[in-house]
Amino acid sequence: MINQILAKRYAKALLTLGREDGDFEQYGAELQGFVTFWESETEFADAASNPLYAKENRKAIVKAVVDKMELSPVFKSLLDLMIEKNRLAIIPEVGIFYQKLLDELNNISRAKVTSATPLSEEAMESIKASLEKTTGSSIIVEAEVDPELIGGVVARVGDLVLDGSVRNQLTSIKETLIKG
Repeated sequence: MINQILAKRYAKALLTLGREDGDFEQYGAELQGFVTFWESETEFADAASNPLYAKENRKAIVKAVVDKMELSPVFKSLLDLMIEKNRLAIIPEVGIFYQKLLDELNNISRAKVTSATPLSEEAMESIKASLEKTTGSSIIVEAEVDPELIGGVVARVGDLVLDGSVRNQLTSIKETLIKG
């Protein structure tokens, strides 16, 4: 829980700096690129975030990667600060929160649409349009297949859940029959 709070603070700070200098999109791209590298190179991640290694050695390791990736001085400063505070291990969470804040800033919501079978492109576009109308924001849809739904669709956007699955309808009928 504490890591999420800290990650959100770092993400907010980076976004605030980015909005002030107009480079918030660039910082987001740099953060996502660094997180992708971090997650794919576990030996690097372990060495860079291990508090048993001297901070100067960890900074040197990270600097080599930052220089190779040609990342901005602001982003490098963020990484240095996180090393100083022994918090570099939460950089993936910082990336997640930064994306959420960026989506919020751009009025974008992410929807998870689950169906019993893969949906056609036309059906996905129709669902997307309905969700955009309901939420009043642009929607990025992530499709998922769950055969246990039997049929229908479940759409989740933040706290909003629209359950039109056959499984849900059968459960409702069952509860109605049990109650009498």
